[in-house]
Amino acid sequence: MIKMKKTNTIVSMENITKVFGTNKVLDNVNFNLKEGEVHALLGENGAGKTTLMNILFGLHAPTDGELYIHGEKVSNMNPKKASDLRIGMVHQHFMLIPKFTVMENIMLGDEITKTGGILDRKKAREEILRLSTEYGLEINPDLKVQDISVGMQQRVEILKALSKGVDILIFDEPTAVLTPQEI
Repeated sequence: MIKMKKTNTIVSMENITKVFGTNKVLDNVNFNLKEGEVHALLGENGAGKTTLMNILFGLHAPTDGELYIHGEKVSNMNPKKASDLRIGMVHQHFMLIPKFTVMENIMLGDEITKTGGILDRKKAREEILRLSTEYGLEINPDLKVQDISVGMQQRVEILKALSKGVDILIFDEPTAVLTPQEI
């Protein structure tokens, strides 16, 4: 039987505890997010902010506690399940392949294809340009990631998440690698 929780929140993390070895990083943390809200988690280095968001995204499993998405209890969260639940994450340390183009990085794992499974580069390029214009994150999809600035790489990471149609977007220290002008 699936345990359902009646709620109007889209994310509910209840009594989340995380222990790495003998180090308790999170101790009964509660976090709720309603549709349309924007939250900022503030705290010192080592306070557990990234660990909590990595649990939400499925990169870490909680030692204890419960996670609900849209009122439904989620067990054994992982990045694939998070993606299926329309949760995206832009990590502080980018997860891009430098020798690939912007377009190749954005569509990696979610390729746009023609009949027969052939990559539809024209359609993929058009979709990336549409998204970049819609969100004000203009980028050249044909450039190699190794040849663009760190700020542009962050745009690629954001567009990669947005291209998957996420409802929940997590940013892990989004300004840490940016210049004051880019912030």
